[in-house]
Amino acid sequence: MAMLRSLDDDSHVNTRVCQYEALSNGKGVHIAKQLVRGKIEGQNQVLAKYGLKRHDFSVVKSVDNLKADDLPTFRRKLMAIEGHCSDKYFNQIFSLLPDVLRPARRKTFKAYDGVNNIFNLAYELLSWKVHHALIKAKLEPYLGFLHSTAKGKPSLICDFMELYRYMIDDFVIQYCRKLKRKDFTVKSEDLSANRKGKREYLNDLQTHDLVNNLNQYFQSKIKMPRVRMGEQQEIETVINEETLLLSMFLRSEKPCWIPRIMNLDKVN
Repeated sequence: MAMLRSLDDDSHVNTRVCQYEALSNGKGVHIAKQLVRGKIEGQNQVLAKYGLKRHDFSVVKSVDNLKADDLPTFRRKLMAIEGHCSDKYFNQIFSLLPDVLRPARRKTFKAYDGVNNIFNLAYELLSWKVHHALIKAKLEPYLGFLHSTAKGKPSLICDFMELYRYMIDDFVIQYCRKLKRKDFTVKSEDLSANRKGKREYLNDLQTHDLVNNLNQYFQSKIKMPRVRMGEQQEIETVINEETLLLSMFLRSEKPCWIPRIMNLDKVN
């Protein structure tokens, strides 16, 4: 997979300088908190939609009150809160799936069961949309504020995805409810140098259908005012606009950045 970029993309030095400075001037801490608050708010929308127990307000308060002497320590504490919420969240939403498909727990990298691999594929499509939006906003995709920076890790993409995972979750829940065992196939793969294992995936026909439906979902209209004009826009446009608002905050063109969380009930 590759992305074509204009040579002019690297000329917006000021935005990236401000992004690096945010690691030490307090803006990075603010952004990291807003990402987790936004993720919790989104998860609560999914939980409320299906009549499940929402995260308690005390969780959001603990995010707001969180402090640390350095950014790495702050990140670890914040990710611990986020991880605890996500565990409770997936334990509940997995109960919405048919018994024959329901996984025991959420598994990300190299999952064995079909449902977790559907989530992973859908999140991968989301990451492409976020990556494209960040590049358009002249931001550095590998310099994040919530996820740690490491070689080859697109941490700002990982950060920004947190705001929209709940939208993908709602889509996948509804999609998986229509699936049968016959819609999956098992493949033997190398787990290590000397060991093979079997993993379950959607068959080719259903995978094609999933990708097409998810791409159409990103084009769905949602009632949310646009930055310049209009009272509704596509989901993909919201993501693009939010990256631009973040870059404006980093450049001090906006005094604050509080991400707009889309309302699931307002998607057409």
